[in-house]
Amino acid sequence: MAATKASKEQKYDRQLRLWGDHGQEALENAHVCLINATATGTEILKNLVLPGIGAFTIVDGHTVSGEDVGNNFFLSNNSIGKNRAQAATELLQELNSDVSGNFVEESPDKLLDNDPEFFHRFTIVIGVQLPESTCLRLGSVLWSASVPFLVCKTYGLIGYMRLVVQEHTVIESHPDNALEDLRLDQPFAEFKNHIQSYDLDSMDKKDHSHTPWIIVVAKYLEKWLSEHNGQPPKNYKEKEAFRQFIREGILKNENGVPEDEENFEEAIKNVNTALNPTKIPSAVEDLFSSEQCNNITLQSVSFWVMLRAVKEFVLTEGNGSLPVRGTIPDMIADSQKFINLQNVYREKAMQDAAAVSKHVECLLQSVGKPPESISEKDIKLFCKNSSFLRVVRCRSLAEEYSVDSVNKDEITSCMDNPDSEMVFYLMLRAVDRFYQQHSRYPGVYNYQVEDDISKLKLCVNSLLQEYSLNVNIKDDYIHEFCRYGAAEPHTVAAFLGGSAAQEAIKIISHQFVPFCNTFIYNAMSQTSATLQL
Repeated sequence: MAATKASKEQKYDRQLRLWGDHGQEALENAHVCLINATATGTEILKNLVLPGIGAFTIVDGHTVSGEDVGNNFFLSNNSIGKNRAQAATELLQELNSDVSGNFVEESPDKLLDNDPEFFHRFTIVIGVQLPESTCLRLGSVLWSASVPFLVCKTYGLIGYMRLVVQEHTVIESHPDNALEDLRLDQPFAEFKNHIQSYDLDSMDKKDHSHTPWIIVVAKYLEKWLSEHNGQPPKNYKEKEAFRQFIREGILKNENGVPEDEENFEEAIKNVNTALNPTKIPSAVEDLFSSEQCNNITLQSVSFWVMLRAVKEFVLTEGNGSLPVRGTIPDMIADSQKFINLQNVYREKAMQDAAAVSKHVECLLQSVGKPPESISEKDIKLFCKNSSFLRVVRCRSLAEEYSVDSVNKDEITSCMDNPDSEMVFYLMLRAVDRFYQQHSRYPGVYNYQVEDDISKLKLCVNSLLQEYSLNVNIKDDYIHEFCRYGAAEPHTVAAFLGGSAAQEAIKIISHQFVPFCNTFIYNAMSQTSATLQL
């Protein structure tokens, strides 16, 4: 067992640094369903099989054609005439022996007719190149079963993704520019005592130049507050004066020249960071006031139970603040001083997590759940990330497509620029309409391209009319989409495959924030946009 753990750590080393053991575990317990093993579909699965999802099932009733072999690396000449799900499964499984691959030789429509509950078992369902009617049927089945659904389409030089998930909670959102949680403006008792244990004036040169910058700022902040009626430096002018105040504390040699004390330079550089007021981010405040947080029931998932416990902590032991994160940045200091300071924060974080844990226990008991149904490890992780919690809610496909609830404002405001990515969304919708009427896509056969332009134009106009959209779509786009002939170029499929797999991993691992809710990629100009539809 130890050997397999070590070999796994070696095999997945780089991604473990991204999402940790618990993220990898979530991936290895996931079962992903892919509908249609087209070029886009197999590219998505390739990027999920390599990092080691537990299992995948391909649902595809098509047989492999010469055209499939031309743009799909996971089909070969020998696959022609075979079922596409089976042929792709065999080759995808070769990428990673840890992953179990299955296939179903049926169309999604047939499965929806005979066994719609088949789709309930999956962690996420990814539907590729699906006609609108199938998409809406499947979307409704998955929505009511709370199974995330990712719709993907490569159409010529346009890529499209739509995430359909009722509620997706994220504990580890990994923000790019997270502020440190140092509490210099509201030092807790243990931190105050630790600051008092330092006396900068009576230190020798070695200790003075190896005192962590957090202590240096804290010491000078104490002096500043006593001289400024308890008011910290607020504006640029005051902060500059405070920096100068710290600079004057640098030791000087016998000639009165300041010594080279990098810790003081670090303190001066970090004044802004250090003076950030300790407050609850507005996104977390919004979550605190949500119905799910304030009405915990037997059905509440652990995220909401822990959030409510943190809210109760804020109102009681936390004195209006979130639990201490317990981490400090790296800095110039001798090892012992750094470790001592680190332990002050770490122990406070553990105390806070223990207090939250008691609130969790009471909440679980109040709804009749066993206290061990949420582990200490999960509570600690939740407390550590309590500033970065996110919840993503997407609208259902039914809401997006219904005349009564279509997001007209978003469409019209984007179409103020007639070349915005929104035009591709409208064109894809018009192409779906064309397919419903003619059972084929426009321009699939060369000799029909010219005829199809006028037919597609009718579809565009009827779409705009049905939704009462007063927008203008240039003829160039209609010509371009007929020219595409529903082709699925491998370069676009590969780009979309990478993007979709990344979003699927976010959903599976509950880490990083997925997009909401529509993503369009324009390969002509190498641009993309996220739209809320």
